Amino acid sequence: MGAVVLVLTALEDVTADRVVAALNERGVTVVRVDPGDVGPGLRFGFRLGQGGSTWSGRLRTASREVDAEAVTAVYCRRPTPYADRFRHLPVQQREFAVAEARHGLGGVLNGLRGALYVNHPAAVARADFKPAQLQRFAALGLRVPATLVTNDVEEARKFAVEYERVIYKSFRGLPEGTDGRAGAIWAQRIEPGALDDALSVTAHLFQAEIPKSGDVRVTVVGRRVFAQRITTPDGALDWRRGDWDRLVHTPVAVPECVQGALHGYLASFGLVFGCFDFALTGDGTAPEDWWAIECNPNGQWGWLPDAPAIAETFAEILSRRPEPTPGISILSREETGVHDDAK
Repeated sequence: MGAVVLVLTALEDVTADRVVAALNERGVTVVRVDPGDVGPGLRFGFRLGQGGSTWSGRLRTASREVDAEAVTAVYCRRPTPYADRFRHLPVQQREFAVAEARHGLGGVLNGLRGALYVNHPAAVARADFKPAQLQRFAALGLRVPATLVTNDVEEARKFAVEYERVIYKSFRGLPEGTDGRAGAIWAQRIEPGALDDALSVTAHLFQAEIPKSGDVRVTVVGRRVFAQRITTPDGALDWRRGDWDRLVHTPVAVPECVQGALHGYLASFGLVFGCFDFALTGDGTAPEDWWAIECNPNGQWGWLPDAPAIAETFAEILSRRPEPTPGISILSREETGVHDDAK
């Protein structure tokens, strides 16, 4: 039997479009589904029992259907949240419907035996916390900026005085407002005198500013490493803030020891893919020039110059026919870079 790839994402997703196109070129069977469409447009029936230990049954959309037992790989991109599907319901009914869909449909889709997940939602959830990311970077020997997580104004002031140049970053982007639009809070410099007791309301992330010469986005898919140095025309503190069409991208070589740490990082969280952000000091040729900032376990890469090669790498991994094994399948130790010392 050939590969059957289940792509879980929203209808409009140009990044997933790239991967689907690459899979189609390989002649791979692709079924694209948005679990957030649960309802008349997305029906399913899964069974377990009578001697079997795997879920069987079919998932049907208006145009496609797939047998759960036939799926060899699942590409989990950015499906529509279940909450959007039930937004029209009263609060109690909405929360009940969301929970039932997530635990029922999501529970089956997240546990297809023998399937390779890129990435499994449980692995993404484990790797989605910046404090855990920074701690893992440091444990793997990568340099990280001095960091403070606090809601105590005195702690924040002492940190700001100690490091002189300090930046604030949010842990997450802004959620959707009443107009349905989300937002972002960019990295920004902080003056000690601007800090007050309002900090006590919630957690804040402060870091010593790195005297960087540039930024690098490193996309790791399996054993492949793609790195682009990003330069802004105005030398902005946060390159995401300006006009992305004016960003200058330059391929950059990642030191071998840094690459090894990135493979170890992904393996430690059970990830196949991740987008890493680094701040560079110096010319970037020495490992100590590389300062790890964060890793998005479901990051965007479709806008990068090497997006075609990245998409092809996704397709190559997803189209492999894995050997059936109990539980959640991941790539082999050689393919992911998992070693006994990568804890």
